[in-house]
Amino acid sequence: MELHDVWFVLIAVLWIGYFFLEGFDFGVGVLTKLLARNRKERRVLINTIGPVWDGNEVWLLSAGGATFAAFPEWYATLFSGFYLPLLLILICLIVRGVSFEYRHKRPEDRWQTNWENAIFWTSLLPAFLWGVAFGNIVRGVKINGEMEYVGNVFDLLNGYSILGGLVTLSLFTFHGAVFVALKTVGDIRGRARALALKLGLATAVLALGFLLWTQAAHGDGTSLIAMVIAVVSLVAAIGANQAGREGWSFAFSGVTIVAAVAMLFLTLFPNVMPSSLNDAWNLTVTNASSTPYTLKIMTWCAGIATPVVLLYQGWTYWVFRKRIGTQHIADAH
Repeated sequence: MELHDVWFVLIAVLWIGYFFLEGFDFGVGVLTKLLARNRKERRVLINTIGPVWDGNEVWLLSAGGATFAAFPEWYATLFSGFYLPLLLILICLIVRGVSFEYRHKRPEDRWQTNWENAIFWTSLLPAFLWGVAFGNIVRGVKINGEMEYVGNVFDLLNGYSILGGLVTLSLFTFHGAVFVALKTVGDIRGRARALALKLGLATAVLALGFLLWTQAAHGDGTSLIAMVIAVVSLVAAIGANQAGREGWSFAFSGVTIVAAVAMLFLTLFPNVMPSSLNDAWNLTVTNASSTPYTLKIMTWCAGIATPVVLLYQGWTYWVFRKRIGTQHIADAH
């Protein structure tokens, strides 16, 4: 296996990790409006991800940085062609982080309500837009012979990519509901499980349609295996949730995300960004990659730094593993 193939796999792993972790992160943000009945319950939901949300975004930074260094042509075409949706995602992530930190800085009801609304919308929009973006990457976009995107933003709004956005939004929200059930006690835990059932059934319908569409249009034997794993895991997650086994439900919903994202990358390889104009203009792991020397240096750096990051993030989740409830939230002054 060549180094550019290795880095395609590593970038896929980074995106899988990001969607697994930031998926429930976004889901909890959406649930602040769908599940929480009052400000104290919203504080409970926010506190479930408070110690980890910023660490989850490290995976996005790593994925973007690795793409820039390992596949500069892919990075340039992707970020120029998808400039507006990616800019909107970036703005949402910035406002979302500020919202977590500023929400409690002043006691006025209007102040806190505005920041809570910001948390909801800046969680919902990226969860949807990431599905739209990856749907277009798999489907193929207008790339010419100079590796430049020649379409416009409206070309990115098509049936397949919009369905992909609905799948990521519903799947992340389901993942978040299961996480809330795993991390809370009391009434909010039971309501999270009940809502997770409804979200899981809706997700199953949307995901099955999207994955079958993907397999029919772009798939092969290996992507079919990933699709089957994703579907079976989603059914298992719904069943475990109904049985009150939140840990297993969260694990299976995570496997669903892992398998679904892996399927998208399996349908791509050896392309990294197909052209809808001419197959000869596809960006591939070969023509979009950096020099072998660059990839070699990156491999050494990743081999040293990655285990440290994984250990530290795992330790963070272990330290903040206990459940919380409204009884742990002090009354507002």
